[in-house]
Amino acid sequence: MNSVDFLLTNQDITYEIRTEIKRLGRPIPDFIISKTDVGKSRNYSRNFNSGVYDRFKWLCGCPKRNKLFCFICLVLGGNQSAWTQEGCVGKGRHKATA
Repeated sequence: MNSVDFLLTNQDITYEIRTEIKRLGRPIPDFIISKTDVGKSRNYSRNFNSGVYDRFKWLCGCPKRNKLFCFICLVLGGNQSAWTQEGCVGKGRHKATA
């Protein structure tokens, strides 16, 4: 019920279901996200670190899509952004952190 897939496919969630989702907590799977960036003198490799969940309490993950999402936006029906629709895999700023 508190999976990203459930939240993305069920737009009309009742207050009772939202309360249960909040009680269950955000999904914080440990999965593999890796990205290589090209710098001036060398390439940089960045890998997912599950410690990011402790740093950003609004962050959740979807192992099926292998992406990160804003849990609060998904539950409350926030703005339609990459954090609520496609998910993010690289550096991205959420309005809550800006």
